[in-house]
Amino acid sequence: MIGSDGRARCAWAGSDPAMVAYHDEEWGRPVHDDRVLFEFLTLEGAQAGLSWSTILPKREAYRRAFAGFDPAKVARFGAAQVRELMADAGIVRNRLKIESTISNARAFLLVQEALGSFDRYVWQFVGGAPLHRVRRTMRDIPARTRQSDAMSDDLRERGFRFVGSTICYAIMQACGLVDDHLARCFRAQRSR
Repeated sequence: MIGSDGRARCAWAGSDPAMVAYHDEEWGRPVHDDRVLFEFLTLEGAQAGLSWSTILPKREAYRRAFAGFDPAKVARFGAAQVRELMADAGIVRNRLKIESTISNARAFLLVQEALGSFDRYVWQFVGGAPLHRVRRTMRDIPARTRQSDAMSDDLRERGFRFVGSTICYAIMQACGLVDDHLARCFRAQRSR
């Protein structure tokens, strides 16, 4: 897809300015910040059954609702915060997703304690460096891979929820563990 600026982009970015900016500035760039990794773990879990175009406009509300994605603060949320979050129209008001974010924060802290950082943990599933694939069409992009299967299985064993393989692959794409920009996309050409 060629944008109004003449740049070729992945078709999923469409023409919405927020989606285009997300595609151009974030998606697929390697992330090594634990707080940002927790943010994407939360947002991609919230996306389950929905679309990224539904979640992206809610991102700032999620940041406010979940203490700037500080896992130590979120891990201390209790029943009162869950009630407040269930009344927050700025986020997806799904009790299971809200409660999973809190329990995931607790599990996240345990991973940090055991391994020093969540970054070190998550990047092990791709051997420490982004996986670059040649993707010519959207059909060439899988919904899951053996790496996302392994990540999902391990996260579940550690007590995480809303971390199926498809969600894990979306996290890997968003955080640059894999580069799934289409070959003709200007971002694929920059990241190689």
